[in-house]
Amino acid sequence: MQDWWRVATEPLPGLRKPNARRTGFMMRHWLDTVSPSNFPLSKPEILGRIAATGGRNLIEGAVHFMDDARHIMAREHRPVPPGFALGKVLAATPGAVIYRNHLMELIQHGPSTGRVRPEPVLIVPAWIMKYYILDLSPESSLIRWLVAQGHTVFCISWRNPTETEAHWSMEDYRKDGILQALAVINTLLPGAKVHANGYCLGGTLLAIAAATMTRDGDDRLASSTLMVAQVDFAEAGELLLFLDESQVSFLEDMMWAKGFLDRPQMSGAFAAIRSEDLIWSRATRRYFLGEAHLSTDMTVWVNDTTRMPARMHAEYLRGVFLENRISAGRFAVEGRVIALKDIEVPMFVVATETDHIAPWRSVYKTALFTGYDLTFVLTKAGHNGGILSPPDHPDRHYRLGHRPAGGHYIDPDGWLLRHRRQEGSWWPEWQVWLARLSSAPVAPPPMGAPDRALPVLTAAPGSYVLQA
Repeated sequence: MQDWWRVATEPLPGLRKPNARRTGFMMRHWLDTVSPSNFPLSKPEILGRIAATGGRNLIEGAVHFMDDARHIMAREHRPVPPGFALGKVLAATPGAVIYRNHLMELIQHGPSTGRVRPEPVLIVPAWIMKYYILDLSPESSLIRWLVAQGHTVFCISWRNPTETEAHWSMEDYRKDGILQALAVINTLLPGAKVHANGYCLGGTLLAIAAATMTRDGDDRLASSTLMVAQVDFAEAGELLLFLDESQVSFLEDMMWAKGFLDRPQMSGAFAAIRSEDLIWSRATRRYFLGEAHLSTDMTVWVNDTTRMPARMHAEYLRGVFLENRISAGRFAVEGRVIALKDIEVPMFVVATETDHIAPWRSVYKTALFTGYDLTFVLTKAGHNGGILSPPDHPDRHYRLGHRPAGGHYIDPDGWLLRHRRQEGSWWPEWQVWLARLSSAPVAPPPMGAPDRALPVLTAAPGSYVLQA
């Protein structure tokens, strides 16, 4: 039946492609609700568990169901389990908050090597997530690994907005987030250029900031890394199924009534895109097999969700996502349109093979709209798993290609054919790239600078990341 509906909802002459895809998406979900694998009497694994436990698994599953239902109806935020305490197990890379404003905290991570590169790394995470996706358990922490490679790392930790912050805009995130972080770093390290790294929406904002900085003659960036970040949203995957003019208008009304987009709306959309893994498989094992949910560092982070301020998210959904203004040359900053082709710092762009949120061909289009030196990496796994790729991971591969400044564009399928698969993690390739664009190592900088109004405020991970 799934195969039949897949063929039946393929685009037909006269039928808009989004409508065909939306119909196929809905039919796939409807068929999931009647799939034999999701019912006890037609799934041998469940029948075997009932026979082995005398039906206790169904009783335990009912308890799990009631607990989940209570949390959903009450919209309660599950706290981080004690075994994954922030600052002790997760987000535990040594560091300190050296600056705080109404929007973000800036964390400086102390060196673990005797000498460091003079050009620090600034990480700009998405405000749709807590920053510690890049600082999970020590063995998978990108921040800890960077520090160990001889880099001074600064990371933005966004505040979790409430209804009182409904007026925050994308411009606030650019000016009071990225630009303010650069100003603090320049105060601590005068004259040092910065390797900026943007993750997901943070990468989209970083691309906007980099284009604006070039336009305005601001040369503080040494390079720009975009991880699973899109600058063109014409092929943004199944998220496009949720967004059209009517849906965006509905979301705008809902956000202005509350002041923010809450967790259930965002998590529900992402779960629907990967329903087989995030809905049906989880429900079968938890409610019919009676298995308790075993927390991991990734699941703890996934459940530690954030909110989106109404004005900013409306600007993003309508101007960036729906109307695709950035790549179309219609996105204005401070009253003047910016152009991605103006960016004049080397770029390192990372995409993942099975990304449902930022499909790799969409991420690759950064090469179409920029003309400067660009390195593109396509790595195994999905939106988060592909980024968390430590060198000792047993099952990783990637492809890497380089386009020099002024080089010709290659379409994504052509690029795929030209670049062979390499085993291992992409992290060392990025480290080599960063080192090539950096100066010789020097003595590490101090933690903060009290004499320059940058005292250590608190130990990492700070206070904003703890906000529920």
